Amino acid sequence: MNIEEFRNYCISKKNVSEDFPFDKQTLVFKVMGKMFALCDIHFFIRINLKCEPTFSDELREQYKGITPGYHMNKKHWNTVSVCSDVPDSLIYKLIDHSYHLVIKSLPQKIQKTL
Repeated sequence: MNIEEFRNYCISKKNVSEDFPFDKQTLVFKVMGKMFALCDIHFFIRINLKCEPTFSDELREQYKGITPGYHMNKKHWNTVSVCSDVPDSLIYKLIDHSYHLVIKSLPQKIQKTL
């Protein structure tokens, strides 16, 4: 997976915005203002994605390329190395998982619009 594929997939989701809230190189994707994915645009070697804690534990045991979230809450975020043993098909599923976790955290009224 390259950064264009990652960006295009994230931005194609409903009500997603992108910006650089931290610095000029950390691209953040949000759904309804809440983060679900981020990456470094200059060194696209890993991405951070939100993940359900027990699923995170399973993934970290199974893949060397999935580790606790770098500079994130280690319980709720994973860092996924894009050039590792993690297949692109799983990365796409993890992006979906992250997106849906954030949607689940939104008020019911907003969830229904999504």
